[in-house]
Amino acid sequence: MEDLSTALTPCLPEDEADAVLVGRVWDPRYQGPRVVTVRGGQVVDLTDEFPTVADLMEEHDPGQAVGAASGPARWSLRDLPGTQDGDRHLPHLLAPIDLQVVKACGVTFVDSMIERVIEERCGGDFTRAAAVRRLVLDTLGGSITAVTPGSAEANRVKEVLTAQGMWSQYLEVGLGPHPEVFTKAPVLSSVGHGSAIGIPSFSVWNNPEPELVLVVDSAGRVKGATLGNDVNLRDVEGRSALLLGMAKDNNGSCAIGPFIRLFDQGFTLDDLRGEEITLRVDGPDGFLLKGRNSLARISRSFEELVAATHGSHHQYPDGFALFTGTLFAPSQDRGEPGMGFTHRYGDTVTISSPRLGTLGNVTRPTSELPPWEFGIRAMTAYLARLRSPGGATVAAR
Repeated sequence: MEDLSTALTPCLPEDEADAVLVGRVWDPRYQGPRVVTVRGGQVVDLTDEFPTVADLMEEHDPGQAVGAASGPARWSLRDLPGTQDGDRHLPHLLAPIDLQVVKACGVTFVDSMIERVIEERCGGDFTRAAAVRRLVLDTLGGSITAVTPGSAEANRVKEVLTAQGMWSQYLEVGLGPHPEVFTKAPVLSSVGHGSAIGIPSFSVWNNPEPELVLVVDSAGRVKGATLGNDVNLRDVEGRSALLLGMAKDNNGSCAIGPFIRLFDQGFTLDDLRGEEITLRVDGPDGFLLKGRNSLARISRSFEELVAATHGSHHQYPDGFALFTGTLFAPSQDRGEPGMGFTHRYGDTVTISSPRLGTLGNVTRPTSELPPWEFGIRAMTAYLARLRSPGGATVAAR
């Protein structure tokens, strides 16, 4: 099992020398987050110019602004081990977003839509998944991965499944004209690379969801991207889609990182349309699971997902981070045949892509994770201290 307490250098993109990376580091001296960039293996503090990542994203060209910004090199990547216990006495990486609302799009891949239908048909009972999966796929009579949502062909598939008694609310968001968009996590609650992620004790069927996360400013313009783990409780959501909040929003259930890669002349949204996001789960029991999320197979464009989230119908004055959905829904048996996959405590979850780097986390019971305490009031007080005369001295005490 990978040791996430090691240096963070392997988490960077393959072309790190060409990448403009932005993140956040918890600083024990200030007892708060610092906005940083990576330059030649050094972690440079940009907080004096950009007190929050949300402020930086409002720049016309954040990548250019970071390139022109000056600041002290406070740490090297070797100085920033992961801290599964959230130790505030140690500097460590945080999720690279701060004031942004965390939104997520579901069922954006037809393959994952089928798995959502299976969950619902099982009523959250993983022991029935294999049999129901065979029934659904036999009813479809072949692959529907090339079907365009909202098209006549998509409507035909919905009619076939409905006629076979397999109507599902997931068919509407998977094949209909409008995508599913929901709020994944509260502001400032996401965890970063090296932190523990939480699995509640009431769930016995759950899995990671490796996803591309778009970072969008208040005007709905995508300024960069990062990786995310939309930790999902399949048994809870399978019982009822109305339990989505219970299935998606728990302590440590949203991991984002390691850094935001900002767009520039060498890296644009178009470069992400064919990105391959890989997943690896190493269990303490020796179990190994590998998966792949190929963004070339997404059913809806990034622009469509952003437009469904932001517009005249909804604004985000501090911007938002948007999970774009996953192709990955594991069915590989971990134990008895037909029982499928579920997490065990101590799983190391590694999500990687060539252009965005690697996000690594270890699963633990939610009840054993450090309580989430640094919220909006704490952030407001921290920023006020920094702006006050002698703020650095006050913060250090």
